[in-house]
Amino acid sequence: MAIAEGFPGQRLHVLPRPRVLEALREPITARLLVTDAGYFPQAQAHERQRKIGIDQAIIMICARGEGWCLVDGVRHVVKQGQVVVIPPRTAHAYGADPDDPWTLWWLHAAGGDVSELVAAAGTTSTPVQDVADIYRSVALVEEVVNWMERDSTSASLVGAAGAAWHLLASLSADRPSSSTRSSVVSKARDYLRNHLQERVSVSDLAAMASVSPSHFAFLFRQQIGYPVLQYQTQLRMARARELLDTTEDPISQIAPQVGYEDPFYFSRQFRSVHGTTPLRYRALHKG
Repeated sequence: MAIAEGFPGQRLHVLPRPRVLEALREPITARLLVTDAGYFPQAQAHERQRKIGIDQAIIMICARGEGWCLVDGVRHVVKQGQVVVIPPRTAHAYGADPDDPWTLWWLHAAGGDVSELVAAAGTTSTPVQDVADIYRSVALVEEVVNWMERDSTSASLVGAAGAAWHLLASLSADRPSSSTRSSVVSKARDYLRNHLQERVSVSDLAAMASVSPSHFAFLFRQQIGYPVLQYQTQLRMARARELLDTTEDPISQIAPQVGYEDPFYFSRQFRSVHGTTPLRYRALHKG
């Protein structure tokens, strides 16, 4: 017989609905509010079905075992190390595998920014994705549960919202590349990060990816948000700031470490990005 909850060792907290309405009118939790959160270990016979969805987004981390979900009429298998993200007001059903029932950390989230965060997490095409760091994701949901178990004061709800925001932001930033185009850009980005000292052109990167320079440049800007050379400059300047802050190396030694053979050209580039010279930047009081 399918059950929604009641598993040995479970943790479950549901915010009273009058408190939900209050919190959704408060400054921070109006943007993101965790309304329900929990932990279901080895949830044998776990199953839920909602034909018209709910007002909250649902995020479920499968820490062990397996399960399934049905979203908009499409069934998906859910394995250990995967996340399920169901947008608000979306018809769905889900349940544990009968032979190897899943262990879930989960939460429901409402608020003005939730739909945008869910979209950024990349679940438009599929509600099920691999989690880049399962331990971090589980720890964040556990932090949400800890805050929710404490009490329903504004301070606790803000704490839970912060952990949930971190979780969704991490899912967005770390989501794996499923398409060939995304893989091409991801590899190029990693190459630029690891070869700051080299002269790397758009043509070089396009040749590595076996696409035309114009097509590669389009894909890169579309997915990263910056042209290739501007992104490369950002990486180099980030490393330059680190060297200026953590070493006593002169500018003539720092410049070639970040890909500039001419220290004067490096200084001009640094000033165009930061509005000050490397030496003045180094002299600033920071931290």
